[in-house]
Amino acid sequence: MTHPLDLGTAAWRKSSYSHGGDNDCVEVADNYPGLVPVRDSKSPSGPVLVFPAKAWAAFTRQMAEA
Repeated sequence: MTHPLDLGTAAWRKSSYSHGGDNDCVEVADNYPGLVPVRDSKSPSGPVLVFPAKAWAAFTRQMAEA
C-alpha cells in the first residue's frame, strides 16, 4: 500500500538542468530523503512526478553526458 506524499511544505527550486530561460523549467524538491518530487514550474499546482533519488541521479547524469 502506498501513501500520498505530503508536498505542502516542499521547498521547490528550479533544477540546474533546466535550460532555456524562464519558460521551460523543471522544479525539484530536495527535502524528501530517498525521493525527488519533480514538477513543471509553469504549472506549480499541477501534477508532480516522484522518482527514487537513485533513478533521478542516473537520469540527470545521463542527460549531462548527452
